[in-house]
Amino acid sequence: MTPDTLPQHATAVCKNCRAATDGNYCHQCGQATHLHVPSAREFLHEFIAHYVALEGALWKSLGGLLFKPGFLTCEYIEGRRARYLQPLRLYLTFSIIFFALFKFSGMEVINLGEEIPPSAVVVSGDRKAPEPATEFKRAVAPLVTGAGSFNTTLGQKVQHFLDLPRRDQEVALKGAFFSYTPYAVFALMPLFALYLRILYVRTGRRYGEHFLFALHTNAFAFLMFSVLLTLPPMLDFLELPLSLWLLLYLPLAMHRVYGGARLATGLRWIVLSLLHVLSLILAVMVAMGAALVG
Repeated sequence: MTPDTLPQHATAVCKNCRAATDGNYCHQCGQATHLHVPSAREFLHEFIAHYVALEGALWKSLGGLLFKPGFLTCEYIEGRRARYLQPLRLYLTFSIIFFALFKFSGMEVINLGEEIPPSAVVVSGDRKAPEPATEFKRAVAPLVTGAGSFNTTLGQKVQHFLDLPRRDQEVALKGAFFSYTPYAVFALMPLFALYLRILYVRTGRRYGEHFLFALHTNAFAFLMFSVLLTLPPMLDFLELPLSLWLLLYLPLAMHRVYGGARLATGLRWIVLSLLHVLSLILAVMVAMGAALVG
């Protein structure tokens, strides 16, 4: 008997967990009891259905995410979950798409300027101005000293990075950005939820609800950034309304999920945005620092 002619009827024992079963699915682990080697078409259909969720859940999730700020969070809290993509999958999907598009878009991430040869100096009167390279080394000398006092090896790596040609420094920083920034940004989600917990401490909501809200709103942000990044020139007129929607989305979502007066929501939004932007800057700086010690 070849693999292509495996029995199509229900098995008495589940092939996966060995539990006794009766019907189309195992009551213990949920695996189908009708087993056969899938054709290429069946395999593709299964991949699309389960991983891309093209059959319903994706479109319902996209519709709620794009046009109803806070809707998916409320649905999840109310227990209506199976019809939508899971929050973590939603966030990871759109964050991966954004960073992939950003990496291959050709946009300049790091620009340290043109490297000036050591012989290029500025003469003012009878005095010779310091070489730019010398001024730069003086400016970063405290960084090298501080790193060296903290850890000798770290200080050596920082010095090695600073001694690299400008082009090599840019390559190292770009590599660090795309290697570490996605993880650093994801690590901010618990912090984003903590900010919400503090801002809405009197609502009695659990931390998990704030984390859920963080995943949904940041998934929307990554989706919108991806759209703006790939917007063709003929649709440039959409850039302004899309940017405004991106700006207004978070306070509208906060009002839907948490309620309260609009003025109070607006104030919380400003505080939350400032804290998150500062956290993002710090996270990117840490990612850039990885280039110094890598």
